[in-house]
Amino acid sequence: MQFWPRKRAARIYPRVRNHVVPEEGKLSSFAGYKAGMTHLMVVDNRPNSMTKGEVVAFPATIIECPPLKVASVRLYSDSTNGLRVAKEIFGKVDKELGKKIVLPKKEPAASAEGPDLGQVVDVRVNVYTQPKLAGVSKRKPEFFELAVGGKTISERFALAQQLLGKEVPIKDVLKEGQQVDVFGATVGKGFQGPVKRFGVTLRHHKSEKTKRGPGSLGGWSAPRMSTVAHAGQMGVHNRLERNRWILKLSENPAELSMSGGIIHYGRLKSHFIVVKGSVQGEPKRLLRLIPSRKPSTALPAQAPTIDYASVVSKQGK
Repeated sequence: MQFWPRKRAARIYPRVRNHVVPEEGKLSSFAGYKAGMTHLMVVDNRPNSMTKGEVVAFPATIIECPPLKVASVRLYSDSTNGLRVAKEIFGKVDKELGKKIVLPKKEPAASAEGPDLGQVVDVRVNVYTQPKLAGVSKRKPEFFELAVGGKTISERFALAQQLLGKEVPIKDVLKEGQQVDVFGATVGKGFQGPVKRFGVTLRHHKSEKTKRGPGSLGGWSAPRMSTVAHAGQMGVHNRLERNRWILKLSENPAELSMSGGIIHYGRLKSHFIVVKGSVQGEPKRLLRLIPSRKPSTALPAQAPTIDYASVVSKQGK
């Protein structure tokens, strides 16, 4: 019952319900497309590791992160029902965004006077991805909201105005050695039974009717309780992977160009990061990356030195 209900996510890329506003002037998070996995040979610099100073192998996930573009600035005011949008200022956007949202008919006008910030309690920006710059065979972008950093409302609004209509690279939000929390939708597995879905114990081989069912549910025939392990949808659930360590952040895709391309993805075409371990989701699926809220003290703030990165073909040849 840790995750309930176990149904398909409403959309294939997740939403972040709570934005941690950074004090410095930058966006609160970033996004990228999962490409695939490889392995690195690095000099272990974890302070409490038994292999500190030795060359060890790390499994790693490659996430391609083309620059995000800022579509609009949203000013929020307070109300009895929570925050409401007081004003939204659109900038110049690409025509591909029209595949996702209804664009304003009028061109954005450059007004000499700024809005009154007296009643504004929060400033956020709407951004959209650029899959055309990545190894993803689609043109329809993803569209979501991010918080803007700054100590005061005027600082946040000034930064949002500065970024409006411009590209934001990942190096302006994240850095090597940082830990990130990864939001994403898991791999879909379709309709599965309770043994695979919940791990219930197989019944005796001489049991009546079924051996892979949840067993006796009592003397009634009414609909079963939600706490009973049912068969149903498995996968495509929104999940959070905490404290993924950024081992490498690069703007040059040739640094990790695999022979034959990454399986099920292709070749890298834009900025990318490499994180330690695995993350959820299929290749080409969008992941949301936010700075870790509970970073592990076992990982240093500096990325390890990479001796070797595997770029051999993963096609089994």
